[in-house]
Amino acid sequence: MRTLALVLATLPLAAAAAAAAGLAVALSLAATPRATAGEPVPPVSFPSIDGGTLNLADWRGRPVLVVNTASLCAFTPQLEGLQALHDTYADRGLVVLAVPSDSFAQELGTGAEVAEFCELTYGLTLPMTDITPVTGAGAHPFYRWLADTHGVRPEWNFAKVLIGPDGALVDAWGPTTGPRSAAITRAVEALLPG
Repeated sequence: MRTLALVLATLPLAAAAAAAAGLAVALSLAATPRATAGEPVPPVSFPSIDGGTLNLADWRGRPVLVVNTASLCAFTPQLEGLQALHDTYADRGLVVLAVPSDSFAQELGTGAEVAEFCELTYGLTLPMTDITPVTGAGAHPFYRWLADTHGVRPEWNFAKVLIGPDGALVDAWGPTTGPRSAAITRAVEALLPG
């Protein structure tokens, strides 16, 4: 709890530093070409932050928005928008999956710290993986599939990837596109039953 208090006290400073460091990255994502659909996601699973396993195949037939997150990033307040998206569309089938990652050196030290921070600060109830690498040679197989098959790589925290009910990539957005943006909500609504 003491670690969490320290993190919460320093979050505004971390956010300001991250905003300055991440601005160029966020701007470069605006020029990144949109993803195109193709072969479906292979069977992959993530370790759940609460224990157990989260299998993407369990959500086949439903759209899944996968977002690499971090607790100490200038974009961390987007967790509120991800929860709101989950609250709005979960009953119609949308799955919002948060993937905490330290690939950009902005995540807390343990999954337990991340879970506590997200629950206390943002009241998250959406599915969340344990801390997972999303870039480089050690990237999770889902992120390697995105990079190898579609050329989509998270260039910063809060990159968003929408997988369609058929398991194919629908679209991808950088961190400057908020979870409740028109671009994302339109894409999600197009995949949901009326």
